[in-house]
Amino acid sequence: EVQFVESGGGLVQAGGSLRLSCAASGFTFDDVVIGYFRQAPGKEREGVSCINPSDGNTYYSDSVKGRFTISSGSAKNTVYLQMNSLKPEDTGVYYCAAVRSNTVAPMSLMAFGYWGQGTQVTVSS
Repeated sequence: EVQFVESGGGLVQAGGSLRLSCAASGFTFDDVVIGYFRQAPGKEREGVSCINPSDGNTYYSDSVKGRFTISSGSAKNTVYLQMNSLKPEDTGVYYCAAVRSNTVAPMSLMAFGYWGQGTQVTVSS
């Protein structure tokens, strides 16, 4: 059974930083891409960033490129999302998700079949 342990959400002022962590386990395959989606109230869930821990390839949406950095940790299938220069429009529930794949793009919502519980990120103006 695939499980996720997510942490790091919270409340921060605009311009501040937060770091999200996601530890995924239980995969029965090695080719996995792990990433974060977010969903703001009244909006569709959108892909933010993802990484292939095996080769380090990454993907970022245009809205976060240059501000967010995704990385993988020393523990297998552990991923971090460093979020800097946060804006009020970054507010939402951030979900860690995974897909059996070795390519990071496109970051299709329908392709990701494994989901964490989500963590709230709120950026005040």
